Amino acid sequence: MIKGAALRGYLLEEALAWLLRSSGYRLLVHESQDPEELVTDGNTLRVRGRGALHQVDALGEFAFTPAFSMPVRLFLEAKFYQERCGLEIVRNAHGVLHDVNENFVMHAGRRPRQRYQYAYALFSTSGFTPDAQKYALAHQISLVDLSGVSFAWLLGTIGTTAWTLEQAQFHLGTSGTFPVTWMRTELRKELGTWTASAGLLPTPAPADGRFRDEAQAAIAGFAAALQQNSGAELLLGFPSAPFILPLAVSDHLAFTTYADAQPDHAVRIRRRGNGGSAEWTLSPLGEESAYELAFKLPKQVEDWISDVEGKERRRTLEVKEQFLSAITIYRMNGGGVRAYQLRYEASSLSHF
Repeated sequence: MIKGAALRGYLLEEALAWLLRSSGYRLLVHESQDPEELVTDGNTLRVRGRGALHQVDALGEFAFTPAFSMPVRLFLEAKFYQERCGLEIVRNAHGVLHDVNENFVMHAGRRPRQRYQYAYALFSTSGFTPDAQKYALAHQISLVDLSGVSFAWLLGTIGTTAWTLEQAQFHLGTSGTFPVTWMRTELRKELGTWTASAGLLPTPAPADGRFRDEAQAAIAGFAAALQQNSGAELLLGFPSAPFILPLAVSDHLAFTTYADAQPDHAVRIRRRGNGGSAEWTLSPLGEESAYELAFKLPKQVEDWISDVEGKERRRTLEVKEQFLSAITIYRMNGGGVRAYQLRYEASSLSHF
């Protein structure tokens, strides 16, 4: 029997992949998309490392390649726990990432094969422990805290859907195995994130009609709830820092309308809320109503910025210079990629 926490994590990963759709993030779902590095083992996708094959639930490739870099692939892992994610989860991510990036050997007489730079992003609905944050920052693993108010609508929908699926599995009997691969494939079909040939769709539908009907209804309802929020997106910001900065936007048309007209513009950054749900907001300097992006920083950086005792001016300048002086966003626009540069002055960093 599958636990609700696992189901919530799977649904969250699929939702995040969908929210990243305009950031050029394209899921890899079958070995036929890259026979050199991917292996389909039964219904499981694995990626080759130097020392082992590694199972992946959500691995995607970006449609753009940053300057002076190899094409980028991103492991997306999400945890929907009540407690904070600990060091062991981040350490496992680093082990996979290191092994996969080391998997490149030149063979005499063979043509050079395409190389990729793999990155790893861990998303958590409850944050991360201090030792997990320190380890991740040291090894350039991006930690994304989803406990801010901008994701409340999504987490609530996931919780309801996971509960329905968890109850439906009782129709499978005590010996039945929850068909995770089938569920994720069905959801990818509904959301349009399945990227391989339709003939490669894995696993037939479960035999139990009652489970199948209830699960399909829950999956369709979940996809419809996401699509009703079609204005919502998750944009990836690339600051001068050892992490990516996922930026939540509830109205992507408001952002693109402004940013297409002014692709390089100054922004204001403010902190909104208090406690665990507090987050930072980013909007055009002097035209704050034009659009709003929201994000959360790793707790260590958050504490450093928010500590107002003493050397606030110097600390704010250091944050500006080291972390957020310029944020680059890439977004798919039709068949091409647009790049936006968001800049801010240290004096614009403030609290509500």
